Amino acid sequence: MTDTHETAAETDTTGLIEGKNITLDELAVELAGIELRLRQLARAAEVPATPVELADVINSLRSTASTVRETSDRMGFLARIVEGDVPLATTFPSGDPWGTAARGTDRKDFGGPAIVPTVWQLVRLAQDAKLASAEGAEGRETTTYPEAMAGIGIGWESKAASSRRRRERDAEVAVEVLRLTCEKCGAGDGQQCKTAKGWPADKAHVGRQRQAEATVDERLGYLGSNPVAVPEAL
Repeated sequence: MTDTHETAAETDTTGLIEGKNITLDELAVELAGIELRLRQLARAAEVPATPVELADVINSLRSTASTVRETSDRMGFLARIVEGDVPLATTFPSGDPWGTAARGTDRKDFGGPAIVPTVWQLVRLAQDAKLASAEGAEGRETTTYPEAMAGIGIGWESKAASSRRRRERDAEVAVEVLRLTCEKCGAGDGQQCKTAKGWPADKAHVGRQRQAEATVDERLGYLGSNPVAVPEAL
């Protein structure tokens, strides 16, 4: 189960980002720094100040460091891709396009058109382009990320960001509900709604819930399926 509680320190990313948003290159370097720190901790734990056998902890630290390193390398490769240094196949093996070319297409088998490709899709597209080049396949076109993604990105945010914003919105709605008086059962400020027999319920009546949602959505600028009003969202 994912812990949705965020601390102030966790939300402060100013020390990681030079510009407005983090780049893949920054991600790769920061992860490499974390990997090195984990290996340093594993080495230091070999001789702790107090005689305690930390073999399991040391192995865990080194295992985690290896995983972080793999992610760092992948982000570094993606950084080269988005800069246009790596040729990419123009379509998936199925023939489905991606990026700008995928707008308006139907890709039912894989959850809709890949307008914004995933990490693994980009890796596969790079592998396919490299394989085609090695085999000397004629007529197999390639592209670059900047070319294929021209015009895409304005107002876009990741699924993780959208999910987090929705959780934040839902948390505010839960607080707002208790500020309102329920027309159905008469529950007042700070009170939960009650059943017909007067038992407190952990679920608000529809009218009270709807009013709380409308108030919070207006305050946050919630727009349709987007947790916030994202201009020109895809």
